[in-house]
Amino acid sequence: MYEKELMVAIQAATTAGAAVREIYERDEVSSVEKADGKGPLTEADLKSNDILTQIITEAFPEDGLLSEETKDSPERLEKSRVWIIDPIDGTREFTEKVPQFVVSVGLAVDGKATVGVLYNPATGELFTGVVGKGATYNGEPCTVTGRGSLEGARLVVSGSEFRKGWFDHLKDVAEFEPVGSVAYKFGLVAAGLADATFTPKPRNEWDLLGGVACVLAAGGHASNGKAEPYVFNSPSPLHIGVAGTNGVLHDKIMELVQARS
Repeated sequence: MYEKELMVAIQAATTAGAAVREIYERDEVSSVEKADGKGPLTEADLKSNDILTQIITEAFPEDGLLSEETKDSPERLEKSRVWIIDPIDGTREFTEKVPQFVVSVGLAVDGKATVGVLYNPATGELFTGVVGKGATYNGEPCTVTGRGSLEGARLVVSGSEFRKGWFDHLKDVAEFEPVGSVAYKFGLVAAGLADATFTPKPRNEWDLLGGVACVLAAGGHASNGKAEPYVFNSPSPLHIGVAGTNGVLHDKIMELVQARS
């Protein structure tokens, strides 16, 4: 089940990613600030968005679509199947030539994360997941880690939160690594390359769905800041708080999230 959806998601993410990489490899990448002031916008975001939208809508014309770079439409709320995409999650890292960004493609069915594909055009990393069927990292099956203690855990976190010293009191317990893209952090957890990621700050569904699907497919757990499972295709795409973990660490990670909420 969902074989076609996964195939199309991979095709869309890697095709868009190739266009993103071509622009990334230029000597300079120009950007403008979005009208709402929420980060930079580049030619690569728009080109990736066009490619993703075309491939997905041609394959599944009856499904809904929500993208960071396309004006939202309430029609998606009437659909049981909705594709939620981020043409570049981590655009600031993209403009700064930091290889911590991904093209994110996710499918929600009746509000639940079902299929996720993350592609990092800078590193060539490909994360995929179908919930209930399993996850892959660069074409090989992967699972989350089994670490049950914060001691020695590798936690991938927001760069700004890291620089503010939010985790200094735990630096002798766990390893905190700042990573740009929210979705990329989820991918690292799904692939067993990190034990958890979290933030008390709000994030949008396009930041989350592809990565959440990968983590769940790899045997992990994900929730909002209230420890509630995500329900996607909501009227407002913004969710308060983020936690994606190997599952066994989830309660401990939620304590860290709620301490900062």
